[in-house]
Amino acid sequence: MSHPGPKTYRALLVGTGAIAETHARAVEASQGRVELAAAVDIDSTRVEEFCRRHGVPGAYTDYAAALAAVKPDLVLIAAPPALHWPMSIAALEAGAWVLCEKPFCGSLAEFDEIEAAEERAGRYAACVFQMRFGSSTIDLRRLIQEGRLGRPLVAICNTLWFRDAAYYAVPWRGKWATELGGPTMSLGIHAMDHLLYLLGDWAEVRATIGTLDRAIEVEDVSMALVRFASGARASIVNSALSPRQETYLRLDFQKATFELTHLYGYARDNWRITFAPDAQEEGGIIAQEWNSIPADAGSTHASQLDAFVASMDAGARPLTSGPEARRTLEFLTALYKSALTGEPVVRGSIRAGDPFYSSLHGGLGTAIGAGTLAENGRPD
Repeated sequence: MSHPGPKTYRALLVGTGAIAETHARAVEASQGRVELAAAVDIDSTRVEEFCRRHGVPGAYTDYAAALAAVKPDLVLIAAPPALHWPMSIAALEAGAWVLCEKPFCGSLAEFDEIEAAEERAGRYAACVFQMRFGSSTIDLRRLIQEGRLGRPLVAICNTLWFRDAAYYAVPWRGKWATELGGPTMSLGIHAMDHLLYLLGDWAEVRATIGTLDRAIEVEDVSMALVRFASGARASIVNSALSPRQETYLRLDFQKATFELTHLYGYARDNWRITFAPDAQEEGGIIAQEWNSIPADAGSTHASQLDAFVASMDAGARPLTSGPEARRTLEFLTALYKSALTGEPVVRGSIRAGDPFYSSLHGGLGTAIGAGTLAENGRPD
């Protein structure tokens, strides 16, 4: 008796700008598990050209019409940030699962609405956080959880990128209402989520933000000091002003230092490991294991899509949805709140009724772009 093969999920891609090419490559790499049934973009010329280039049968300029006509199993959202929240809810209500580009939404209030929509629909929505899905990160997280590296002690998480005036000339960029934040939300979000995934729950954050060199409404640099529930401490820098671009993650454990240097993606070779003097014997065993693992999947959209499809097969919540995604958004919200109020923020303290629950900038963000931050991070 023949058995049917694995299900092929029909996907609708929303937004056909630059990042859409990455999603198309991820679908192509899924080995038939996902097919692009249609794409939608308000720019008819752009969506039609995208569909011709990738052999996508359906091209739409209206999202609601596309959802109704295509009836997708999966919606891939690559539209501008302010649209992520309403589009995710609409997709869930149409019976689809959702894989949405970062940032997932613009506030904890919006996130809680997405979770309510998940509950109503019996489907899940997840954020694109592909840094979690490199196989080397999976292996490192296992070593951490097994306690083989000792306790985490010190961490550095830097996203030092460069975005010029032309980048911010795109109408939706550089504005709270449409980009939802500066490099904290749009650039460093990936490395910070990666840090949180490896080190676990954060407990307190103290931060500063500023607009130093770009004519934008949001910040162009942010810095934070973080205390984790484990007691570990971390420093974070997010910048859109750094001509020599680098993404750098350093994790110091009792027995070893793990360093990751890359830009937009990594593989196992991007890591460097240094063992403590009194852990050389055990370190040799760990290093041998690390280097002998044959599979080395990079931190790509394709790696995340493969994991997402496995969740769809199992009817299970994907990794970057629910509590895991909310933890990262709560951290970003706390970073902004600390910077804009000049006070430390503890996890769990931002609840309904707090202005930062319904807005990342808590109504205080308009002063940032005017360059009026005092030394303590508060508007003058």
